[in-house]
Amino acid sequence: MGQKPSIPKGTRDFNADVVAKRSFIMQTIKEQFKVFGFQPIETPSFENSETLMGKYGDEGDRLIFKILNSGDYLKKISEEDYNSKSESKITSNISEKALRYDLTVPFARYVVQHQNEIEFPFKRYQLQPVWRADRPQKGRFREFYQCDADVVGSKSLLQEVEFIQLYDAVFTTLQLEGVTIKINNRKILSGIAEVIGAQDKLIDFTVALDKLDKIGEEKVKDEMRSKGISEDGISKLQPLFILQGDFGNQIESLKSILSHSEIGLKGIEELEFINTAIYNLGLRTADLQLDVTLARGLNYYTGAIFEVSAPEGVKMGSIGGGGRYDDLTGIFGLKNMSGVGISFGLDRIYLVLEDLGLFPNTVTDATKVLFINFGEKEAMACLQAVTKLRQSGVKAELYPDAAKMKRQMNYANRRQIPFVVLVGEEELAAESFTLKNMKSGEQQKLSYFELLDALK
Repeated sequence: MGQKPSIPKGTRDFNADVVAKRSFIMQTIKEQFKVFGFQPIETPSFENSETLMGKYGDEGDRLIFKILNSGDYLKKISEEDYNSKSESKITSNISEKALRYDLTVPFARYVVQHQNEIEFPFKRYQLQPVWRADRPQKGRFREFYQCDADVVGSKSLLQEVEFIQLYDAVFTTLQLEGVTIKINNRKILSGIAEVIGAQDKLIDFTVALDKLDKIGEEKVKDEMRSKGISEDGISKLQPLFILQGDFGNQIESLKSILSHSEIGLKGIEELEFINTAIYNLGLRTADLQLDVTLARGLNYYTGAIFEVSAPEGVKMGSIGGGGRYDDLTGIFGLKNMSGVGISFGLDRIYLVLEDLGLFPNTVTDATKVLFINFGEKEAMACLQAVTKLRQSGVKAELYPDAAKMKRQMNYANRRQIPFVVLVGEEELAAESFTLKNMKSGEQQKLSYFELLDALK
């Protein structure tokens, strides 16, 4: 007996129900992208290695799946490089392409490569799979979809306002209430680091601050001390540890803390504009909250930072995130192309909707009626009816084999097909159809048009 087949760790097979539910989420997101004026693009699943390498830091480079060159890929390696066992030297000679790690860097490459064809500001959306050689664990996979929307070529804060509205529109359509959109600004974090004299330790300071909800004030302070932040600097942070109230109250407190930081005050000004706009426009489902501990993507974002949390009571990490970047395309030589973008976490949104039972019953509706096969003559008559039903939008099938009735009925039950149609000699003679409701067991003889009405 042959070895049982398997799939690589961190990848998944999806059955029909899961595919239908994932498609429902993606279609919902896609429709809102269109409503907000975003245009679809697609990029190749793999890029030239030099496009991706060096864009995500050392850790990211290690997680990029490299593709071996075709043919005799060892031919280009000198004996000296081979014997050195140097990963960088060998890899650069045997692999010239790699699977994309995210959609953002390929998007930057796309903008630079097609800049003369693009009308700026350019609003793009993209729903495609990406690959990361990460350690698989719950909620983290090596192959997964990203659902991104970005605007490049505009510094207007109205874009940030629209992205908050976009999040709200998607989660309202999915009937996912109680979602929290957290917002911060990189300039505020830079301002705080400036005030406490830790400009050179911005990352260390923010990584520690980000843990405030998890480990508490004292342990955060201990971590900051271990990173070389002075006691005087930590004492100046004290108002942050007790920051409370609504968006407006927190902003007023921040103005006091950052009163001597020009960049910090600029960040506050930007957040005030966004908050005032959202207050005037209103949100239907989501709630906008200021979170000064939010520090995702600091090597990347330059202005607003977003993170979306699932409703309270659902054990799940962020289900979306994004932010403002001032020079995305600079990595490919096109300077001063500001942009802002967000992403939806498809897999996590799926788990939240499943946990809360929010998928509509119609999402997984497949075949509505199965025609029982009694033999060649009956099957041909059934196939004519099936064809007409399909043309009228009814999902209909004919069982392909003239198997025993019990087997065909069991097949319908296992597939959860709600109706079966029986066409035997009596029905053929009368040009009628016997429709059976598989749940109630009720049967009725109908003409074709009566059958169509009953199924629609």
